[in-house]
Formats: sequence, structure tokens, C-alpha cells
Amino acid sequence: MGLSWVIWASKLNRHKNAPSLLSPQHHSPESETMPKNKGKGGKNRKRGKNEADDEKRELIFKEDGQEYAQVLRMLGNGRCEAMCIDGTKRLCHIRGKMHKKVWIAAGDIILVGLRDYQDDKADVILKYMPDEARLLKAYGELPENTRLNEGIAGGLDEEDDGAGDDYIEFEDEDIDKI
Repeated sequence: MGLSWVIWASKLNRHKNAPSLLSPQHHSPESETMPKNKGKGGKNRKRGKNEADDEKRELIFKEDGQEYAQVLRMLGNGRCEAMCIDGTKRLCHIRGKMHKKVWIAAGDIILVGLRDYQDDKADVILKYMPDEARLLKAYGELPENTRLNEGIAGGLDEEDDGAGDDYIEFEDEDIDKI
């Protein structure tokens, strides 16, 4: 009876689609628990390639329908408030190409595209690196009173003559009275 069972099992192994009863791979734990990869990639794919932004790029000047601006504050949701060089404060929308790739902060110099139908709104086209902003100022594209290195545009003026006004000096006698 034992011999007939071995012959029957060997005939079963001859079929291509039949699972082998004698092989240890029949009930593999990996085949039951590991899911199939259905996505296109993970977190690193969403980040994208590190396109070398540090390298020198050609300086882009404004054209018709564009204006230089300095970011006053970030509003969230891909928007910021910027003061344009023509003196108008505009609500700027950061375009999708730049949205999570180019970080814009208060005080940055940007190039905005003006809208024909809305004068108080604009679209951010380009963010200038600090060295590019200094070059724009040197070429006379930006006014001389533009402050480039500060975090917030239009902050403190440089007319701080009374630097010691913030501190109160006490004599030893005054301390004894307290």
C-alpha cells in the first residue's frame, strides 16, 4: 500500500499546475503575508530629484506684465503677501511648479506676473537667490532702499541712535532701596 501512494504522488508532480505535496515550499509564510507592490514609489519619489539649484543660473530680468516684489508675510495655502517695487501691496499665488520645491520666506525677492483683470493679485514666477537679488540691486533693477538680508521687509529703520534706551541703569543706592 505504501508503494502505490508514492506512485500516485509522483504522477501528481508531473502535472505543471498541480502543487507538489512533498515539497516544503507549498505553504510558504512569505507567499501569504507579503502584499503586492501596487504603488509607483514612496516618499523619496514624491520629493523628486535634487536639481542642482546651487549652481549658477542665468539672471532673469522682468518683462512686460511682470514686476519685482519682496515678500512681506506668508499666508499659507500657497499664497503670500508681497510689496511690489511699483508700491502696490499684492496677494501672490505660488504656482504649482514651485509649491513644495522652492521655499519662499518673508523678505525674499521674487518675480511676479501681474494679472490684467486683478490689479491686487499676482502670481509668483521665480524666487531670486540672495546673490541674484544683490546683483539686481547692483544693476539698478531694485531701488536702493530695498533691504535684502532681513527676514521681514520694512522692519526697523536704521535710525536707531538711542541704543542704550532699552536698558535702565541702577546705582547701588537704588538697589538698596528696593
